Amino acid sequence: MDLKLELVLIPVSDVDRAKAFYVEKTGFNLEVDTAVGENMRVVQLTPPGSACSIAIGTGITDAAPGSVRGVHLVTPDIVAARAELVERGVDVSEVRHLMSGTWVPGPHPERLDYNSFADFSDPDGNTWVLQERRSTVQ
Repeated sequence: MDLKLELVLIPVSDVDRAKAFYVEKTGFNLEVDTAVGENMRVVQLTPPGSACSIAIGTGITDAAPGSVRGVHLVTPDIVAARAELVERGVDVSEVRHLMSGTWVPGPHPERLDYNSFADFSDPDGNTWVLQERRSTVQ
């Protein structure tokens, strides 16, 4: 079996506000912005370097705006990714890592894969997690 995750629906209350956030602040690429009939609008956006996109819009999900939690964006350099997002105007938490079950400030001292994290939210409160994976991301 071959399965590929290609699209995640993100529920938002204001499509244009969310589109501006994802394009202008997070740097996602706009793939599609189209009306489908009178009651549906689909906006598809892709994080830089990702094979998976997100969709925001109207009439695409009955999930409550802001209800998506912890979608991970994996990056080879969490410090650089966080700095770029902050420079673009995103409110991103400080980088942290787990040490003996306790959160400690900064990236993992050995920069081990899957051990450094930072968080941010979109305007509706959907949450995103930056996670570092320094080995080749496939």
